[in-house]
Amino acid sequence: MTRIAFTLEPAEVEFSAIRARGAGGQNVNKVSNAVHLRFDIGASSLPDELKARLRALRDQRISDEGVVVIKAQTHRSLEKNRAEALARLRALVESAARIPRTRRPTRPTRASQQRRLEGKALRGGVKAGRAKVGASDG
Repeated sequence: MTRIAFTLEPAEVEFSAIRARGAGGQNVNKVSNAVHLRFDIGASSLPDELKARLRALRDQRISDEGVVVIKAQTHRSLEKNRAEALARLRALVESAARIPRTRRPTRPTRASQQRRLEGKALRGGVKAGRAKVGASDG
């Protein structure tokens, strides 16, 4: 399996701190610990082939304009949420950079064809043995 080499430039990733939902006690109402990560695919320094593959992904985090938006709010600290958002972005780009090997169809071997035909004949014989013996039987 081949992959497209890439580097994510920190200057191309835009972070904004927002108020998180969920756990955090009284702190959750006062401090903006969640992170919105925005990454514009078109304006990035990624290779063109990788940009096209990213846009082709059917991922809800990629907008119609080609901007990746990731929200991280699982941790209580801003730094941990920022690191998690970056890790998710890297995983997304990594999944698009992985090029699967093309499948080449193979032909069945002569021995496997022979085994298949023998099995069919055997099965046909079993079914023929179940048929009614004569038309006069009722």
